[in-house]
Amino acid sequence: MRLIAALILWASPAFAEGEPAGDFDYFVLSLGWSPTYCRLEGDARGDDQCDPRHGHGFILHGLWPQYEQGWPSYCRTAERDPSRAETAAMADIMGSGGLAWYEWKKHGRYTGMSARSYFAASRRAYHAIEIPDVFKNLPKSVRLPAGVVEQAFLQANPALDASMITITCKAGMVQEARICLTGDLAPRACAPDAARDCAIPDALMEAVR
Repeated sequence: MRLIAALILWASPAFAEGEPAGDFDYFVLSLGWSPTYCRLEGDARGDDQCDPRHGHGFILHGLWPQYEQGWPSYCRTAERDPSRAETAAMADIMGSGGLAWYEWKKHGRYTGMSARSYFAASRRAYHAIEIPDVFKNLPKSVRLPAGVVEQAFLQANPALDASMITITCKAGMVQEARICLTGDLAPRACAPDAARDCAIPDALMEAVR
């Protein structure tokens, strides 16, 4: 971890839509680097997630049902949609109730779970992953190989290996850490179409605000 901290302080798949809720193969837990979202989208929208009073780093983007090849989305379900109170209650780890609603609509409906169960599973999955200490309050923006971020997660989470996590980038910036989980939320290897590591040698990670 000392080496990683030193470096930091230095560095199309198939999918299906509109299907009924049913079977899927595994989950992808997506942890988004909030400063990247804020720089690329959130600031322009005046998103409360980006207010410095929150100090968000890696937050829950979503828990996504996945096939071994591709993924379902926007499916039909007999479960009722969440209340505004239920989505708002996810803002502490997702940044906003609006994101919680979007993730339910696009991904949660496919699980066959109730909204309450889906959000509870999302929360359990999020808290089961240890965010590396160096990213909990990154004091200044850095450029680094995206692989350094992956190694930090692997060191902080001994149950993970490199086949179970991928780091994505967008517009030259570290975007997300994606961790593959079984239906019971245990770590597992990602299918090939989900294992798309960012290879940028100098990806930007903006400081936590």
